[in-house]
Amino acid sequence: MQLAGLFAQLLNGLQYGLLLFLISSGLTLIFGVMRVINLAHGSLFMIGAYLAYVLAGVTGSLWLALPAALAGGALFGAVLEYALFRRFREREHLDQILLTFALILLFEEARSALLDNQFHSVAVPTALDFSVRVTADFSYSAYRIAVLGICLGIAALMFAGIERTRIGSAIRAAAENAEMVDLLGIDARRLHTLVFAVGTALAMLAGALAAPLQSVYPGMGDGFLIISFVVVVIGGLGSIAGAFWAALLIGLIDTLGQAYLPQAAGTAIYVLMAAVLLVRPAGLFTKG
Repeated sequence: MQLAGLFAQLLNGLQYGLLLFLISSGLTLIFGVMRVINLAHGSLFMIGAYLAYVLAGVTGSLWLALPAALAGGALFGAVLEYALFRRFREREHLDQILLTFALILLFEEARSALLDNQFHSVAVPTALDFSVRVTADFSYSAYRIAVLGICLGIAALMFAGIERTRIGSAIRAAAENAEMVDLLGIDARRLHTLVFAVGTALAMLAGALAAPLQSVYPGMGDGFLIISFVVVVIGGLGSIAGAFWAALLIGLIDTLGQAYLPQAAGTAIYVLMAAVLLVRPAGLFTKG
């Protein structure tokens, strides 16, 4: 039973880490390419979760919520970048922080007006509402396995897009040196819109995927935002690979800590972040 429990916690840590990757990858891309600190990124995760709650309640199926969160998030992100963030990109970081803090308040007020302030649950899709036998004495949720697969698939697509496409080269160049984009002949404004749209879509998709795994409630993205910043610091600003490995590391440390060392779990990841800042300020998975 102890070995089965450890196996379960390892899988939970991987699944949590991959959800963190979806959120933090968008966060690190937005800051790396646009140099914008988006404190409202956690609210986008919350919007995705509430979208799943509403659509699952109306249609009786979570499956419509996932593509809706992805497509709706991309459109919403593009609108936000064009209407707001484009005008703040050259301003001081304090102005950007004030803008994103205002967005947090607006999103919360809109959620409260349209829905309510109660805790809600989202049912696991019927097709995945069972457990898969992994070993003779251990079974694991089919939906959690599906979340693992979806997140890994998206991670693979992101790596391929960043490493093997022309626009991916432009994103990597912009993260290293913003002036390099002009030399590549890429319209910087379109690149920023694309990056912000992708980051928003990933955050909202993560919220929709997480909705059946936890309660849907006001401010649920705040904790994920804080942990995502830790992931970005450890992985390195603008690094997708860094965000991936750092998210898995943080997911495992946090999950195993909560299970086996609850007294130290709350501080372990922040001690790790402080140590990384002292030893490698640019992040563990960057070249600097």
